[in-house]
Parts: sequence; C-alpha cells; structure tokens
Amino acid sequence: MTSENITLYFKQGSSDKIYKASIEEADSKHFVVNFAYGRRGATLKTGTKTQTSVDYAKAKKIYDKLVKDKTSKGYMPGEEGSQYVHTDTDMRETGVQCQLLNFVEESVALQLINDKNWWAQEKHDGKRMLIHKTDSITAINRKGLSIGAPDTILNSAGQVDQAYLVDGEAVGEQLFAFDLLEIDNTDIRTAPYSKRLLHLKKLGFNGSIIVTETAKTKKEKQQLYDRLKVSGMEGIVFKKSSAPYTAGRPNSGGNQIKFKFYATASVIVTSINQKRSVAVAVIADKKQVNVGNVTIPPNKEVPVVDSIIEVRYLYAYKGGNLYQPTYLGVRDDISFEDCLISQLKYKKETE
Repeated sequence: MTSENITLYFKQGSSDKIYKASIEEADSKHFVVNFAYGRRGATLKTGTKTQTSVDYAKAKKIYDKLVKDKTSKGYMPGEEGSQYVHTDTDMRETGVQCQLLNFVEESVALQLINDKNWWAQEKHDGKRMLIHKTDSITAINRKGLSIGAPDTILNSAGQVDQAYLVDGEAVGEQLFAFDLLEIDNTDIRTAPYSKRLLHLKKLGFNGSIIVTETAKTKKEKQQLYDRLKVSGMEGIVFKKSSAPYTAGRPNSGGNQIKFKFYATASVIVTSINQKRSVAVAVIADKKQVNVGNVTIPPNKEVPVVDSIIEVRYLYAYKGGNLYQPTYLGVRDDISFEDCLISQLKYKKETE
C-alpha cells in the first residue's frame, strides 16, 4: 500500500526526465521511501532511500527532503502516471536464467527469411524483463535478479489466473512478451518454441503486456523486415520454431539470433575526459581493449568509471576505435563479461 507519492517532471531543451517518489507501507507501523527515475517513456531505474523500514515520521522527513531536493533542481509536479512497485526482494537472486542471443550479419538474416523453419519478431529497444507469477508476482532482469517494475505491467500480469514465467522486453511502461518458460508450475523450456508461443497467446494478456507479433511465412517475414527497417526500429529476431528454450549464450549461432539495423555495443567506461567525454573499452582475451572516446550530451549525467554504457556507432576499425559513437545510456542490467569485443561490427575492407 502506498501512503504518499508524487511524480515530478523536468523538461528543458532536449532533456525530458521523470522522477517518482513514494512512501510505502512495510507493515502497519513501518514504512520505506522508494524512487524511480529516468527518461520519460523509457523503463525507469529504481531504488530506495531506506535500506530498512522506519516509522512514518522518519519516512515522511526523508520523503519531503527528497522531493525538496528535486524541485530545487527544476523538477515540477505533474500527473501521477504509473507507480513503480518495489518489494523487499528487489535485486535478489531468483535462480531464473534467460536465453541470450548472438548477433548475425544481414546476409544470414536474409537467408532465414526464406527458411520455413525460422520465425521472426521485432527486436524491441528496451530492457529485458521476465515476469514470474505464483502466489505473488516478481519482475526479473537478464541477470536473474528481482527488480522493481511499473505497476501497469504488474497489474496486467495479475489479471491472468494461471501461474507462469514469461520472458519479454520492457519498453517504458509496457512489456512485450515473446516467450513462455513455465505454466501452471510446469517447466516447458524443453518444448518447441511453436508450442511455447501457443501457450503464451492462450494466457490472454492485455493492457500493458503485449504478446510480440510473430511472422512465420516467407511473405510475413519479408514484410516485417522491410517495415522495421524503414521505420528505423532497432532490429529483428529469428527463432527456430522447433527449438527449446536454452539458458545462456552459445559460443556462436544458436536457435535464436538477432540482427540489428544499426550497430550498438555495451562498453566499459575506463576514464573521464575533459569536455564531457569518456574513454571506453571492451573485453578481449580477458583484458580491456580501448575502443575510443564517447561524448556525453549536456542533458545527461556523465557516467562513472567502471560503469557500463550502451553506444550506437557506424562501425569499428579492426584494432582501432568505434566510428561516430553516440551515447545511449547506462546499462545496469549487464556485467563486464557481456562487453566482449566479439559484439563489434567492423568496417568492410575494400581491395
């Protein structure tokens, strides 16, 4: 139960941010102060100002100071919007491991359009989120940690009577569900994707949980590919219809693969330079390899050393830097071992 909450907005130039704060009941006499923040329309980062629950008077003092600090920086109250729901299990191991996909070149993607054994879906530009519904509802990130989530998603998740574990991508306050791992407390990971998808559709999600569109025929896949490319979407995912759900990432290939219409990479911040830029690196042979500098826009905070950030770029030079990198944001849902040099797309050599 939320005892008090506020949604604050900050809009100036190209900056459009949102900050949510709330006092929430831990039990009848104790409370916590939680927050969520980020770019408007994106999936928000969450946290708490109270590591342990406190009495209401102390919670109110912490909450009022937090709101005062934000409004003094130019944030203004607005419509409440959806709240982020936190639990005392946030950022704890759940034991759930998700399937991770390798990238392929466009030539492979075009071949799979013609292969009847492979289906296609849009690659949404958000953050990985699994929803586990048993007696309670838990949101889980790609690391297998429980996390806070928008109540719009959790409310939609609770409208389904059955127990389930669904995999998807959170974009803002919506979840695009694309796979089903468990139903009625039964593990169906070994079932072919075609059957898992059928069960997923039968769950009857609506509202803020949307089952991702799947193209199955050559014509449908080509139309989806063309539409996503023309619309400037992030990419497309291909899934072998007969394949099981396999946790982790294969060394190469796999039964689920992805192609991006533009290149992005997760890189490690190694130092902060003058004039709002940071040096970044990737991992090769267990060592950090520098791949250049990335400018941080004036409307965004400069990330700290050892943080992981996402960048968009045109291509990488063999043994060199990223060409025309653009800062997209901090990634708090992946680890150093995900920042491999193998993710980079290189400039094609000409004779």
